Amino acid sequence: LTCRISINYPFWLNVFRAQWMSELKPNSASNGGNRGLSSRAADLKRKQELAREEKARELFLKAVEEEENGAVYEAIKYYRRAMQIVPDIEFKINYSRSPDPDGGNENDMDGEIEDLLAYFHQQLTLQDNSLKICVPEVDMAQMHISALPPEVLMYIFRWVVSRDLDLRALEQLSLVCRGFYICARDPEIWRSACLRAWGRSCTKLVPYNSWREMFLERPRVRFDGVYISKTAYIRQGEESLDGFYRAWHQVEYYRYLRFFPDGQVMMLTTPEDPLVTVPRLRSRNTRVESIMCGHYRLSQDTDNQTKVFVVVSKRKEEVRERISRFCRRNPAAPETEHSFHVGLQLSSGGRQSFNKLNWIHHSCHITYRSTGETVVTAFDLDQMYASFYFARVKSYTAFSERPL
Repeated sequence: LTCRISINYPFWLNVFRAQWMSELKPNSASNGGNRGLSSRAADLKRKQELAREEKARELFLKAVEEEENGAVYEAIKYYRRAMQIVPDIEFKINYSRSPDPDGGNENDMDGEIEDLLAYFHQQLTLQDNSLKICVPEVDMAQMHISALPPEVLMYIFRWVVSRDLDLRALEQLSLVCRGFYICARDPEIWRSACLRAWGRSCTKLVPYNSWREMFLERPRVRFDGVYISKTAYIRQGEESLDGFYRAWHQVEYYRYLRFFPDGQVMMLTTPEDPLVTVPRLRSRNTRVESIMCGHYRLSQDTDNQTKVFVVVSKRKEEVRERISRFCRRNPAAPETEHSFHVGLQLSSGGRQSFNKLNWIHHSCHITYRSTGETVVTAFDLDQMYASFYFARVKSYTAFSERPL
């Protein structure tokens, strides 16, 4: 007897599938929850990193502002706090600065400037057939500066620039209004500044498109501060009386170079700190002891390297006083004149332009007045000749003595 049992395969297959899915539901729910928690944790971590980076960025930019204002200690404090939060914050900041005619790089395109000038010219209003530089925002009983003739206003702008070539102040003045922006781009002002900086050697614009571009990009020494070189070395002292020990001395001294637009230069070597010495170099008639004065010139060779040649000597009044005192002790002493010839190479470093001077030559010329003979002594340039670095001093351009 044969018994046949029919099995409903589709039914049992559906039952198996349903049981299998029910077993997988708790695990899938837990995996989905884990993925949700991990994504939320990653988002939270990313937000925390962005918040830390933003905080470090604010502290770093605050430090940069304090450093530009001369508050070095405050700047160091903010720099330290920013780097404690994000160590490489310096490389994550996109610097966006206003044009700096003496410091930063100029990235403005000439086409954009021309369009901006044309746009500002169109925005100026015409009244009484005369071009108004600016108009008062509110009615006022007193005379407004817009009532001045353009010639008088441009003369005021030349006083702002002054003979010390404070073009930074001119750029800040251009931010007042559209009319001042146009006046600050006057080609005659920038041409006069170029002639004062380079003399008759800049009569042609080529290869520059404007006098302003020439002043911003052509290598030159800066006049709104001082170049400082610090030298430090260790010197062996005398042995003690009992021969038990020998002292060693760390010697530090500074060299200062202050340039003027008319070709004059002052040079000083002293162990005094810059905080004490820099204010004394504001005027070219300073009475600082042992300061040397002279002249300089710029030279651009075929290798496209700009060099600065300086010739300085003691002031005649100080030399006469020393000679008279020496001759009283030694009547037979010959009268001599000492002058120092210095050669420097101008370069740029960091975000500032023309802020570094490297030594290439240093010699002493001794001229005997009785015979007219000149003896030249050249010094070997070693590690004792540290490079000069520029430091801007606001007090040097705080006052205008003469217009440009």
